[in-house]
Amino acid sequence: MRAEPIAKPHAFHAEGPIWWPEWSLEGPGELRYVDMFAGDVLTVRGDAVERVHVGKIAAALRPRGKGGALVALERGFALSDNNDLSDLQVMQPIWADDAVRFNDGGCDPMGNFYCGTMAYDQTPGAASLYLLTTDGMASPVLGDLTIANGIGWSPEGETAYFNDTPTRTISAFDWEPETGLTERRPWVQLPDDVEGNPDGLWVDQEGGVWIALYGGSAVHRYVDGKLSEVVEVPGVTNVTACTFGGADLQTLYITTSRENVPDGEQPLAGAVFSCKPGVGGMPVAPFGA
Repeated sequence: MRAEPIAKPHAFHAEGPIWWPEWSLEGPGELRYVDMFAGDVLTVRGDAVERVHVGKIAAALRPRGKGGALVALERGFALSDNNDLSDLQVMQPIWADDAVRFNDGGCDPMGNFYCGTMAYDQTPGAASLYLLTTDGMASPVLGDLTIANGIGWSPEGETAYFNDTPTRTISAFDWEPETGLTERRPWVQLPDDVEGNPDGLWVDQEGGVWIALYGGSAVHRYVDGKLSEVVEVPGVTNVTACTFGGADLQTLYITTSRENVPDGEQPLAGAVFSCKPGVGGMPVAPFGA
């Protein structure tokens, strides 16, 4: 399969796409994503894109169950009660070290938000995975990581998948409401002949795990740890993340980046791409009940 751009590039480093029905005033929903280093949340409306500036870094976002959104910033979180983010309330930074920032995250089936970090210089072992509970308590739950990236849950909610990008390993965890993430284990180790490293991920309705390959110009689908499908993203090297959207969640949306791309090369880098892979995706799990 090949993905095609849905519009010209609107971002330098597009990441973390999300489709949420309640964000839209009309129609089945809206696609939002972040332009990470610009500190902006972008909303796609036809050929137009609306920007909302939220801070130095916009790492990831999730809808809130009661309306509005949660946004991961450089070193903390921000909450909004409104879908347009007009009342964004920034929480206190969680740590003081400005050499480390948030990177990517997702919500578990109970509505808690897991968000990973990384050092700006990608120092090995400097990253962690944090848990923000629905009552607003944040704490690290996994350390000794390097680039803590995509995380998602199986349709039954019993298994979580997670990428620490430089390891080229997709990990699996057991998950239960009482214990959280346990029993981390390798689920897929990318072979040497696969270009790129695992970045963002999304899970489909059949349990397939879609992995964006940063540096690999593609998104891979894995089922039971085996490669099932390949979506090529032509003309762009750095594929960052993916999600499913549309009225029936049958469209795979893919974000890309101009990071480390020389000026004048890859004119589509930073664009959002899409394709219809023939399977529907899991809806985004919101933060909070």
